[in-house]
Amino acid sequence: MSRMRAIPGAWAGAIRLAMLCRMNGQLRFLVMAGAAALLAACGTTRSVVVQPADRSGVVRAAPFRSSTPPAASGDYRVRRGDTLYSIAFRHGKDFRDVARWNGIAAPYTIWPGQLLRMQAPVDGGPVRPAPVHPVDRRLPRPEPRPGSIAAAHGAEVVAPHPSPVPVGSPEVPVAGEVNPSNLPAPTVSIVPGASRSVSGITWRWPADGTVITRFKSGDAIPGIEIAGRAGSPVRAAADGVVVYSGNGLVGYGELIIVKHNDDFLSAYGHNRKRLVKEGQRVSAGQVIAEMGSTGASRDELQFQIRRNGNPVDPLDFLPPR
Repeated sequence: MSRMRAIPGAWAGAIRLAMLCRMNGQLRFLVMAGAAALLAACGTTRSVVVQPADRSGVVRAAPFRSSTPPAASGDYRVRRGDTLYSIAFRHGKDFRDVARWNGIAAPYTIWPGQLLRMQAPVDGGPVRPAPVHPVDRRLPRPEPRPGSIAAAHGAEVVAPHPSPVPVGSPEVPVAGEVNPSNLPAPTVSIVPGASRSVSGITWRWPADGTVITRFKSGDAIPGIEIAGRAGSPVRAAADGVVVYSGNGLVGYGELIIVKHNDDFLSAYGHNRKRLVKEGQRVSAGQVIAEMGSTGASRDELQFQIRRNGNPVDPLDFLPPR
């Protein structure tokens, strides 16, 4: 008799348990709906996708994805500190081609976030129209300065041979930075040395030391490496204008690029300290950096010469030792 009475009680407990589970499921649904509504209200600032609840009943959001589309193949998105010359150097292009493909006129002003085409239009198609520079009211605009930077500060150096760099203000716009209204007078230290005239430019060795790595076409970083000690002087290999001074190119450390004329650039990597800025005119033999090991495993100078954007063997231009 007692056993018969226990059966209805067991059924009652089962019914109560089923009702509780149903209420729990409805509560879980309400929580999910409320979370989805809250996330939808914030959708104007972040794009979040709500995932279904897992077995534990926890609602998780999908990982955040940037709304800025990545650069397409063959394009490059400008970063702060870039110059048109450093971008062309990074991609092994002639800076004049990059400027032409993107409708950019001298002095080649670019800005962070700008998308640059890094290859010629397919089938001779049109180049991109000249971009419109976004106005950034937070950055003051510098006043134009007549004449060369060095002359303005009484620091002009008379080179022992004519410079192929055109006379005038060597303005080099740097992405995201305002060109200073006046550059400090450079520390000019020129040591006499052997020279060699090739392609209308008089070249000299950029550093003392032994060549430990020779030029090999196709290398990721094509040039020569000159061994030395930390702090040893690194000199300009020829007269020119500094078109990049920074550390934004992976594998080069503290890097300086000098433009000698529209055809030739030279590059000086792994420096411990850079002593010149963009737009500064330098003379052959002038100390422009201190040798170091930034981006390298030893103290050395990574030296390159590029002609129309293409790496060439520096030993074909430097004087014999």
